[in-house]
Amino acid sequence: MDDFEFLSPTKIIFGRNTVEKVGLEAARWGRKALLHYGGKSALKSGLIQRVKDSLIAQDIKVIEVGGVVPNPRLALVRECIDLVRKEKIDLIIAVGGGSVIDSAKGIAMGAVYEGDVWDFYKGKIPEAALPIGVVLTIPAAGSEASNSSVVTDTDGEGGWRKLGAKGEAYKPRFAILDPELTYTLPAYQTAAGGVDIMAHVMERYFTNTPDVDLTSRLCEGVLKTMIQQLPIALTDPENYAARAQIMWASTLAHNGLLDTGRATDWASHRMEHELSAKWDVTHGAGLAVMFPAWMKYVSPKKTKQFVEFGNRVFGLDVDVYHPERTAREGISRLEAFFKSLGMPTSIRDLVEGEVTDDDLRSMTERCAINPDGTLGGLVKLTREDIYQIYKLAY
Repeated sequence: MDDFEFLSPTKIIFGRNTVEKVGLEAARWGRKALLHYGGKSALKSGLIQRVKDSLIAQDIKVIEVGGVVPNPRLALVRECIDLVRKEKIDLIIAVGGGSVIDSAKGIAMGAVYEGDVWDFYKGKIPEAALPIGVVLTIPAAGSEASNSSVVTDTDGEGGWRKLGAKGEAYKPRFAILDPELTYTLPAYQTAAGGVDIMAHVMERYFTNTPDVDLTSRLCEGVLKTMIQQLPIALTDPENYAARAQIMWASTLAHNGLLDTGRATDWASHRMEHELSAKWDVTHGAGLAVMFPAWMKYVSPKKTKQFVEFGNRVFGLDVDVYHPERTAREGISRLEAFFKSLGMPTSIRDLVEGEVTDDDLRSMTERCAINPDGTLGGLVKLTREDIYQIYKLAY
């Protein structure tokens, strides 16, 4: 087990009708708020009005900016940074899922930085940020308590670029988690969000660090919970118990607890970022394609880890004479589970239109890599390895 520092400053307010508390929490951090959200659903449902009413009741002035889209855009982040500075806004309230929260994080750190906010997505660590509060509507990205933010530059040289920033400065100060807000999520969004949650866990689960049984069991518990509860939520969308467990799993999967003391991987996420940057696909759906492909490619080199995955997560008996069979069966079970949720399992299923070998090569070349020129942690992938995984995913 490695040495570690763990910081989780986000106050979680969980349960029914907790939206009414957003004003009280926000009042601790400022008197003028940017209310940031996505599309029409939050307006049509009355959620935005409920949030506004709670803020106004605490004498907090509200300025609204909607229009955040999946794979949130750098252009909107920059526009909001200018607005926040002009209006002297104190805090940001993000109402939505990971895209809205990631956009809010970009605004929060960019507003107090003299340079271009894109610097943080190219590796600079933010030292300060405006306070952020969250009303979560889509459990998936875990951004409500994480130290990461991912945005897409649609105007960059060489085409779209999707990059992630990391920093403790912009972790939300509080997050409102009301499972009832997820009742109306479309089935596809519920499923894609569930895959994203599981992927966050698996990026941490597959590690070379020894003696991390505690966090391994925590990872396995979250994965097994998702496998059990996701089908319930899809068949019974207003099942509070299922929605509640999925929502809490989203936070636990990405608030840093599960990777304490262990090395992580993140190759699948980085490869998916190029996939969704190129075709603007749903992140969770892209992960449903890329994660099994990565597993198939690296499992022959790390059979033990994948045998444990199949045994502990899917309850497979271990074939002691041919452990590689257990490893392969565990991957097949995961892929079949994703398919049962209505998720794609290949790039051909995911992307409309023709996908060429040049497309796979260009994603390979643009894929973010480690300083040593490799990608990932469990197995160090070369560019040729990345290309072969894209081919396998195709």
